[in-house]
Amino acid sequence: MAITQIRPPLTDTRKYLKTETVNDLCHCSSVTKLNCHLTMSVHCILALLILVLTLDDQVYSGKITGGHEAVPHSRPYMVLLERNMSDGKKKYCGGFLLNEDFVMTAAHCQAKSYIVVLGLHSVHSSKETQRISVEEAFPHEQFNPISFVNDVMLLKLTTKAKFNENVKPIPLASRDNGTLPKSCILSGWGRTDKNNNYMSPTLMEISVTLIDDKKCAIENFYCSQGDTGPAEGDSGGPLVCEDGKAFGVVSSAVTPHSGGPDIYRYSKIPDSRNWIFSER
Repeated sequence: MAITQIRPPLTDTRKYLKTETVNDLCHCSSVTKLNCHLTMSVHCILALLILVLTLDDQVYSGKITGGHEAVPHSRPYMVLLERNMSDGKKKYCGGFLLNEDFVMTAAHCQAKSYIVVLGLHSVHSSKETQRISVEEAFPHEQFNPISFVNDVMLLKLTTKAKFNENVKPIPLASRDNGTLPKSCILSGWGRTDKNNNYMSPTLMEISVTLIDDKKCAIENFYCSQGDTGPAEGDSGGPLVCEDGKAFGVVSSAVTPHSGGPDIYRYSKIPDSRNWIFSER
């Protein structure tokens, strides 16, 4: 199928309340300084109060299109990956726990440094979570940032993850037997609506049906198509199918030349198994 656009990053930057309103209310211009400060101080205090009260709700509360909130901690392998970028910004990806030492994510989620958050359901309640820094990142050496072939990466944790009811690894699919996996689930904290850039405050999940390989642009991807699917911030999360194994890694999306629903692509884990185990 011809493609006119590849939309690589299903990564996301969490949006915060803008402070331009506060700056505008606190700025004196043509009126006299005394009257300005007396009048503006009231507005300034009110604006700052609104800002403080809103900071605890920095994540847009919505639902991923066609999805629903996951049962809390029903996906104990899920990872929220905090990415500290070289420009000082913080961005987010998904990921999943392979064992006590390694997390898997997408290669296009590379950053200057990382924090792995385990055992998370709601971003507003993180008491039982484990926050672990990353010792070293291992993006696939043949990752192509244009086609997104081999869009997989391993992250070695600085300290071992502690397994419990909320933190458990997920097994990997062993091989691709030529038939498409059935009953696939995606989960993540990514963008909840195509019209905004806010992440979900709780873990969301959605069922997807994989399409025939001939409709998939590159052979080492699984693909799904439709108006529902992964969104920004979901990159690196697992495509979990059938018996609860990870079959793919959320990678990118493409827009068909003829229009129509987007095609979502997932790097095939069976194709990367030799590389995965050589790095571990």
